[in-house]
Amino acid sequence: MDDLQKKVRQLKEGIAAKLAKAKLDDRFAELAELKEQMSQADFWQDSGRAQTVSKRYAQLERQVQPIKALSDEASELSELVQLYDTDMMSELNSKLKMLQSRLDELNEATFLNGPYDDHGVILAIYAGAGGTDAQDWAQMLLRMYVRWAESHKLKVKPLEESVGEEAGIKSATIEITGGQFLYGRLGGEHGVHRLVRLSPFNAANLRQTSFAKVEVLPLIDSPGEADISDEDLKIDVFRSGGRGGQSVNTTDSAVRLTHIPTGISVSIQNERSQMQNKQTALTILRSKLTQLKLEQHAKNLAEIKGPSQSAEFGNQIRNYVLHPYKQVKDLRSGYESSDVENVLAGKIDPLIEAGLKVRQTA
Repeated sequence: MDDLQKKVRQLKEGIAAKLAKAKLDDRFAELAELKEQMSQADFWQDSGRAQTVSKRYAQLERQVQPIKALSDEASELSELVQLYDTDMMSELNSKLKMLQSRLDELNEATFLNGPYDDHGVILAIYAGAGGTDAQDWAQMLLRMYVRWAESHKLKVKPLEESVGEEAGIKSATIEITGGQFLYGRLGGEHGVHRLVRLSPFNAANLRQTSFAKVEVLPLIDSPGEADISDEDLKIDVFRSGGRGGQSVNTTDSAVRLTHIPTGISVSIQNERSQMQNKQTALTILRSKLTQLKLEQHAKNLAEIKGPSQSAEFGNQIRNYVLHPYKQVKDLRSGYESSDVENVLAGKIDPLIEAGLKVRQTA
């Protein structure tokens, strides 16, 4: 019986540590504040703000509910152990194992507690140094992330794509939604990815090093989360063009938005409607500014000074080697694998988990 009491005590200590790491008190305080706002008579007069507050309340509630439920059940178990009965031993041990298992599964809900960790993702890929090889490499990375998302039954929506002259893509942007903690999980993919292989694009079949930049942004589809002043926006419209420069639209439906204070620009021409392209561009721009705000630890958008130098090509976070040996190595987590083909086929969960462990212990 003493052994069971000790295990229950250790379980409660483990839960307490998780609760502290999850900053549960802060989350409950925010929930109470949001609930107070939602109870006000004029709450729904500003529908945009109301939707933002309601969405945040639901997100927080989803995060704290499993942690609070586990804490409550552990307290109940502790009380039952005090009322020890021999006939209850098997049931108590079974309950203890179940709660310990649930505690182990709470990692995401506890340390993925950033303000946007539970958001969807806008993922953009840009070909870097390496010419046609780099453009092909960018397309390989796009395929890798799409296959990963599809394997998890997530929704992938193409937002923008600029094809290469010979092969691959110059850039592509997709939206990934439909899962929990997507930005929290995929945020570690943000950075420069380096490929070493025998080039299929030169006659001598020489070894080639290519770079592509992966940009992972929290999906900010609500103006209330990142309100951009009209005075800070420059809007240009132009005619969409396709591969080879031929016209794919006879109206000026393509849109370029430029955030004047930072110089960040987003161009979208995928949709036939100028309004749809503008809305998509606004979503991406909000997401870019939010990511930049996080990187610069700014309190609001007005403090952002423009893109940081750390996003330049050459500072790779991960190497993919196909020749003279096969290896994937993440330079932050130290994770290594020789199964490059499966990684490029979308099986990147081990890399993601290794990155999360580094973040958890940071």
